[in-house]
Amino acid sequence: MNDKKLNVYTVIFTLICLNNMGQIKYPETKIVDQSDTYFSVKVQDPYRWLEDDNSSETKDWVLAQNKTTQSYFSQINFKENVKNRLTELWNFDKKSVPFKKGNMYFSFLNNGLQNQSVFCYQKSLQDDPILLLDPNLFSIDGTSSLSGLAISKDAKYVAYGISKAGSDWVEIHIMEIETKTELKEVIKWVKFSNISWKGNGFYYSRYNEPIKDKEFTQKNEFHKIYFHKIGTIQNDDALVFEDLENSNRNFSAQVSHDENYLILYGSETTSGNTLMIKDLSNQENPFIKIVSNFDNDYQVIENIDKQFYVYTNYKASNYKLLKIDFDRAHNSNWIDVLSENENLLENVTFCGNKIISNYLKNVSSKLFVHSLSGKVENEIVLNGICKVNTMNASIDEKQLLYSTVSYTYPEEVYFYDSHVNSSKRIFKPNCNFKSIDYVTNQVFYNSKDGTKISMFITHKKDLKIDGNNPCFVFGYGGFNISYTPEFRIDRALFLEAGGIYCVPNIRGGGEYGENWHMSGTKCKKQNVFDDFIGACDYLVANKYTSHNKLAIHGRSNGGLLIGAVMTQRPDIAKVAISTVGVLDMLRFHLFTIGRAWTVDYGCSENENEFNCLFKYSPLHNIKKVNYPATLVLTGDHDDRVVPAHSFKFVSELQKNNISTNPILIRIDVNAGHGSGKPTDKQISEFSDMWSFVFYNLGMEF
Repeated sequence: MNDKKLNVYTVIFTLICLNNMGQIKYPETKIVDQSDTYFSVKVQDPYRWLEDDNSSETKDWVLAQNKTTQSYFSQINFKENVKNRLTELWNFDKKSVPFKKGNMYFSFLNNGLQNQSVFCYQKSLQDDPILLLDPNLFSIDGTSSLSGLAISKDAKYVAYGISKAGSDWVEIHIMEIETKTELKEVIKWVKFSNISWKGNGFYYSRYNEPIKDKEFTQKNEFHKIYFHKIGTIQNDDALVFEDLENSNRNFSAQVSHDENYLILYGSETTSGNTLMIKDLSNQENPFIKIVSNFDNDYQVIENIDKQFYVYTNYKASNYKLLKIDFDRAHNSNWIDVLSENENLLENVTFCGNKIISNYLKNVSSKLFVHSLSGKVENEIVLNGICKVNTMNASIDEKQLLYSTVSYTYPEEVYFYDSHVNSSKRIFKPNCNFKSIDYVTNQVFYNSKDGTKISMFITHKKDLKIDGNNPCFVFGYGGFNISYTPEFRIDRALFLEAGGIYCVPNIRGGGEYGENWHMSGTKCKKQNVFDDFIGACDYLVANKYTSHNKLAIHGRSNGGLLIGAVMTQRPDIAKVAISTVGVLDMLRFHLFTIGRAWTVDYGCSENENEFNCLFKYSPLHNIKKVNYPATLVLTGDHDDRVVPAHSFKFVSELQKNNISTNPILIRIDVNAGHGSGKPTDKQISEFSDMWSFVFYNLGMEF
């Protein structure tokens, strides 16, 4: 390419402008003659060049698009007010649920605006926390974050992962807790791994070192399990398990609570896993295969000697807890401990000689205490519509630490004493948001095929329901993930401004079990979009809002949701926001871990699935119509959903939109898929997003 073409974006910078009608002159995006043929169907891909995120041409394009977007934001005169109030709301103490290792309690704390929460320990819950790890010191700009950690059983060491710029790649570091001494050894090229201690070392998962400059796009293959011994270098780590015949499989290792067994999980996609267990009393012992297929999900919760308690959806769409005898591991010998019932069993933990279950009843948490045989002994009473976020307990202790959260109040921490069956709150955040002034109601509406869908609606108690209220609808609908009550600081900003915040529990998610999930996958994916469209139409029909006062948002798989909904129903909303979305449904499987998503999406290499994907793929269904005001958000280091999805989608939208509504992309530099994003970057992103929403919905701030 000659220098004149490379400099075209520099020239375009000077041409970017906004006229009085809000019309935008977008950077020119090169169109190339590129196509693929799928089962006799020729599909154009004119922006394929944007998949190369390391090319100078792509970098120039990113710079030009960001300048256009920031030029637009500069016209919003209340943007600074939005940022200031969001900062005030964000500035409150936050504390995770403590967990116990050895004789100490560990938790994460944030004094309000710290970019990353710090990791602390206490000798008792009444003692002041002592700082152990400060991720804010990992990098000058706060873009390196903690990504997983594990404490050795004797609480002598902590092994912790560091992610840089939001990447899924992790380096594992080790610290001696008492002296806070960093050990020299560093474990590299770790991804999609837990850390599980056994004696003076730990198990972890990693890939081979990727090709230089392809770290964020190269397909991830041949995941392996290693054991690292304290005091040695990574090259000396023992290879514990690999599969040279199945390159797309991922593996994770878990050491049993008593450290007598190694539990190995294998997966090909985001649903279903194999299960093997090895007796560690002799390293020559083989792995015993418990489950060899990927039909269901299995997670070992606890073992008592050779009895393994497993959380699973095997013959139980709503999940159950069963018991497997290591010496009689065939499924004909499995025993149900907590049998499936009409509610979703979301989580299980052991507390002394009791079992604590966390059920979702119509997408709101319920906690129960059971005997080891599974009999219900009592209920731990919770506060209305809420979600139990975390439960920390141990078979060696008779106390449970857990947290609850709702749409109107942030996470609170409770202590439950199983001796007396009582809970007390031990931490309440000092958030500057008047929770008492707001209400959350749950409604049910019918989707296109008549399926009843739940939706939570939150707003000021005295709000007038007259069809004129600004409304913000958030959705996900995929990968068996449940969207339950949660407090989002940025949503509080919208509620204060008189908005209505809505979350429909659409199919594809896990709110009502595995059947609910599967009814929104592959060629049934249209159900997900229909459910979300039904939510928007319900809100309009019932006078909560109007289509011209409606904003829709989703991230990752939810970004796909927004892309599909706005291309199928461009009239559905005034504002559409897709964050780190999967938007090219024909090529997603070719990058990083994308092939693992085919269990939900299907794959364009299969003819029937290609036909379904091509029918709704957001990138391939853009037409010359009036699109909503659209903001696409992504990160240049996103190696989960590569940013090319967003780059190509917004290029095609800018080319085809015939309305005066803006079509903008905001590309965060040194940012990934979202995990570990520093507070200042989150506040900056949400300030831009909400300013865009307020401005285009005609709201004052």
